[in-house]
Amino acid sequence: MNGTTTTATLATLLDPAARAHHRLAWLSTVDHKRIAVLYLVTGLFFFVVGGIEALFMRLQLAVPNNHFLHPDTFNQLFTMHGTTMIFLVVMPVSFGLVNYFLPLQIGARDMAFPRLNAFGFWLVPFGGILLHFSVLAGGAPAVGWFSYTPLSETPYSSTLGVDYWAVALFVLGIGSISFAINIIATVISRRAPGMTMRRLPLFTWINFVNAFIIILALPVLNAGLAMLLIDRQLEGHFFLPFRGGSAVLWQHIFWAFGHPEVYILVFPAFGIVSEVIPVFSRKPIFGYEFVAGSSVAIAILSMSVWGHHMFTVGMGRAADSFFAISSLLIAIPTGVKVLNWTATMVGGRIRFDVPMLFCIAFLVQFLCAGITGISHAVVPLDWQTKNSYFLIAHFHFVAVGAIVFAIMGGVQYWFPKMSGRMLSERLGKWTFWLMVIGFNMTFVIQHVLGLLGMPRRVFTYPDLPHWGWMNMLSTVGVLFMAAASLILVWNLVVSFFGGKIAGDNPWNAWTLEWATTSPPPHENFHVLPPIRSRRPLWDIANPDRPDPVVGKNTSEIESPDKNKVGILTFILSEAGFFAVLLLAYLYFYARPQPGPGPKELAVGRTLVFSLCLFASSFTLWRSEIAMSKRHRGALLGWLALTIALGGVFLVGQGTEYWKLFQTGVDVSTNLFATTFFTLTGFHGLHVLFGLIALPIFLWLAWQGDFALGRESAFAAAGYYWHFVDIVWVFVLLTVYILPLLR
Repeated sequence: MNGTTTTATLATLLDPAARAHHRLAWLSTVDHKRIAVLYLVTGLFFFVVGGIEALFMRLQLAVPNNHFLHPDTFNQLFTMHGTTMIFLVVMPVSFGLVNYFLPLQIGARDMAFPRLNAFGFWLVPFGGILLHFSVLAGGAPAVGWFSYTPLSETPYSSTLGVDYWAVALFVLGIGSISFAINIIATVISRRAPGMTMRRLPLFTWINFVNAFIIILALPVLNAGLAMLLIDRQLEGHFFLPFRGGSAVLWQHIFWAFGHPEVYILVFPAFGIVSEVIPVFSRKPIFGYEFVAGSSVAIAILSMSVWGHHMFTVGMGRAADSFFAISSLLIAIPTGVKVLNWTATMVGGRIRFDVPMLFCIAFLVQFLCAGITGISHAVVPLDWQTKNSYFLIAHFHFVAVGAIVFAIMGGVQYWFPKMSGRMLSERLGKWTFWLMVIGFNMTFVIQHVLGLLGMPRRVFTYPDLPHWGWMNMLSTVGVLFMAAASLILVWNLVVSFFGGKIAGDNPWNAWTLEWATTSPPPHENFHVLPPIRSRRPLWDIANPDRPDPVVGKNTSEIESPDKNKVGILTFILSEAGFFAVLLLAYLYFYARPQPGPGPKELAVGRTLVFSLCLFASSFTLWRSEIAMSKRHRGALLGWLALTIALGGVFLVGQGTEYWKLFQTGVDVSTNLFATTFFTLTGFHGLHVLFGLIALPIFLWLAWQGDFALGRESAFAAAGYYWHFVDIVWVFVLLTVYILPLLR
């Protein structure tokens, strides 16, 4: 895009009708680039909100014995700030960058599921509105972003703030899962000819791995949120100890999500740094395979380290030892990345432009964060610092020093491609230095405060030696970071309208996003260059010394069907959701409670309607065969029978519920009833969703609509239905058969 094009576009938008159409186009868009911009703008808005919340908290803590804020107001700001920055700032901004550049880097025209992409985005502002509407509905939640039970249960938090918090996070979790499904399906099924998995840019590869962490971690949180809402709204018993529940179970569920969430946040930063450092070092990344492989290792290990958040709970020596070892092990692949990035710079012709400066700051801060983080894997050290400001400082070294610095570097690096304009280098360096100085002024001193004994989660503190001036210094540092943020926003706005024209590849970079115009056209590429290595633009610019060919040099790529990849990924996420509910049932089943139990269930009747559900998998399989052979009559018959069998199952389950209700057994009766109705109820809800989808295919078959692509969609619906049947096998064995064997 050049200056003439920009002027013509702005002139067109002066027309009122064109402006109205332009706004509507942004609201209804399914273009991954526009959705990415919407993600970034939304994240920027909530960054301002979260920053204001943080500023008020630091003003309260600036001096000892301060009463600037009421204690409950401070706790509300504490909860809202943490939730906002994690779920409404870092994740949307990261998702925005991935949304924009991942399809470009693999030569795709768009995401695999454009409408799902738009759906995932619009859940972000909806979730943010739900969260902040709690302020008007009796008060914001005041339980911390971790919402520990029983503090977050109704007897201790009676306002609706926690309910809005839980529903908002549930909505945001669904949006994150839809984003991850799209990423996995896009990378697997939408790569350009020649773009094999071994040739993927590291930004794409690392975020592809990150999508699997999202798929495995977010359903755990969603299951916990569903259980918390059932406790609060239906008087369930999951997490209330005086009703037989377990507050520690919530900690296990939350941190089984919460620690992988750290890597969900930091993986996009890893991807950005892996792209920027080689470009500004004028060298290919050192050890591509090690960077990619270490990402997989981190993803696997991230699922087994959550217990180091719970060393002070008293899990026992065996559990403490396991989580300590796994937490120390994860430092190895993480350290491999740092060594690879550093080795890439060694011997390179480094250009200290603003994107590179932010990535160097990322390396320094992330190294410091890793060193302090290892201390939390050592149980005695963790015991001493767990409830102190030392942990606050460590978390912010990761969340701010690593992630925000890398994201700022990514914005500076890719802004020319998104806008066609260069950001001001002078303002960028002002942003960099103010942010680095302010960050270290704020959080380095908090390590010392923690070691001096200052506890976290307090709204004020006594005037003990050194605590006052250290907290004041930390507060002044926040003002520096606020100034840096304002300069960044000013730079973005001014450069968008009047910055220097960027050209297609201002950094002389090597990946495919720089092979198209700035900004890219609607279809992303007019012509794709040949892809034979990991740096296709280098090969074009240096035909006499191209990169070594990686893998088989062919333009033929076997691309699996996107619908099948999408539904299988969705099934993986739902399997995690049901696994948490099943484990919760078994957790309480091992500790029998007085009152109604499994003996109240009619096993014989349940087996009958279970056989109907299992038979529906066979009839659906027969309908899939009829679909493939275009036998309309057989398809109609088998599909109608499948729907009827599924309906019989739901009627049978409803009959069982009615019998229990007649005997006075409901969700609030005791712990068994809570776990039973939750587990079987969510399964029944999934059966109902299937019974909503299958009649659509029945109607299409009745109309004789066998259009291209129907088989793929029908097969995806079949995978879902078979999965629901398999889940019921586990529910039947756990809830109905296991008690008979006890």
